[in-house]
Amino acid sequence: MMISAAIITRDAALDLERCLASLDFVDEIVVLDQGSTDGTAEVCARYGAVVHQTPWLGFGPTKQKAVELCRNDWILSIDSDEEVGAHLKEALRQLPDEPAPAAYRINRRSMFLGKWIRHCGWYPDRIVRLFDRRRAAFNDNRVHEEVEVQGECGQLPGHLRHNAYTTWEQYLAKLNRYTTLSAEQLHAQGRRSTLAGAVVRAGAGFWRMWLLQGGVLDGPHGLVLCLGSAFSILSKYVKLWRLGQP
Repeated sequence: MMISAAIITRDAALDLERCLASLDFVDEIVVLDQGSTDGTAEVCARYGAVVHQTPWLGFGPTKQKAVELCRNDWILSIDSDEEVGAHLKEALRQLPDEPAPAAYRINRRSMFLGKWIRHCGWYPDRIVRLFDRRRAAFNDNRVHEEVEVQGECGQLPGHLRHNAYTTWEQYLAKLNRYTTLSAEQLHAQGRRSTLAGAVVRAGAGFWRMWLLQGGVLDGPHGLVLCLGSAFSILSKYVKLWRLGQP
């Protein structure tokens, strides 16, 4: 199978280096950059990646634009802070040229503050990342984008390693950005929130992750992640509440 890897990035050169190093099996690497100033272009040049520039369009539209810049029909969409594991890489190499499925789900394992998270609703995390662009495409969501597939969806063995949050500061910065985007998207869809509703949702989110999804089994890291996720829910719905104020 001829595969093009599609990546969107901005000022993530250190993560991008690891990502590109894991893509030695693909036929093309397309990086759609949003004005990086941290050496991203030099990193891409070392791995033969084709770099394009675009203003930020939101996650779904920006990722779809990266897909459209690829020359192959089979696309591996990968984030700059992700790496293809050895088992997954071998499975990708063995795929036939024209498989029956229109797309494949890949199990992603995410790291939080130096620990691989195995519960909390973070794992298993089966997401569509390899797809035939003739039968699948990203939706227009500005955040929490998804690949919408017309046809059968298979499952690949192995893992996509997600170096999600190495520092608490990084986590808080992303939390602030993502909750703003999520609140704006919900507001545009006509959704509204109350302050009490925001508090209730945050509390429910914590107990769901901590007890029902086994966050307690991830130890101190699990507790911090569950508390942080609850704060993320609170932030999103407080922002939505504020957007609805006259």
